Amino acid sequence: MKKALIVRGGWEGHWPKETTNTFIPFLQEHSYEVRVEESTAVYADSIYMQTVDLILQCISMGTIKENEFAGLEDAVIRGAGFAGWHGGVVCAFPNTPRYMQMTGGVFVGHPGKSSEECVGNETDYFVPHSYVITDAGKVHEITRDIEDFDLVTEQYWVLQDTYNQVLATTTQKVRLGDPWHEEVTSPAIWTRRWGAGKIFIITCGHNLDVVMERNVHLIIERGLLWASK
Repeated sequence: MKKALIVRGGWEGHWPKETTNTFIPFLQEHSYEVRVEESTAVYADSIYMQTVDLILQCISMGTIKENEFAGLEDAVIRGAGFAGWHGGVVCAFPNTPRYMQMTGGVFVGHPGKSSEECVGNETDYFVPHSYVITDAGKVHEITRDIEDFDLVTEQYWVLQDTYNQVLATTTQKVRLGDPWHEEVTSPAIWTRRWGAGKIFIITCGHNLDVVMERNVHLIIERGLLWASK
């Protein structure tokens, strides 16, 4: 059997256990032996990491030790796939620049509603926005045959580099009072090669409802299989 490692934790507001649990049956149906860890300590287990075909990470914020990241990156360079969504990958380990270089995108904000609309909870940052499949995405196996779709959730503003293959984008509008002067388009789904490994990231996935949305769930399932060794 192939081996999938789920590493989760960090801020509980991103539902790391509930969201990752939804994909365990899918992985098992595709002949993966699934191991779940609640911390990054497993990344430092070099013997085990050499056997892993796929790493699914969901850890928002937090820190990672130098030897743990070294083990993670070494596994990816050797061919293990690395995949995840939302803060579990693009908000993870902000004090480790090398991690951000490997994953190819850095979360910098999610502009929310106007102050007049805010009610003082997380929904203040839930705004309607679109995910637009790029030309590359229209032919890629992860997003092929998926049409542009809309969600009402956090809209991630992400900084990236040109090494990413961007499969979908989302565009932040300019509203009265915003300090930016024109629309800003961020990558919303991308892939990246790191050594022999493949990386898949989608930026939506704030909670279980978003992860279970039909398009999002299908894209993640495809992304996991695509990234796997």
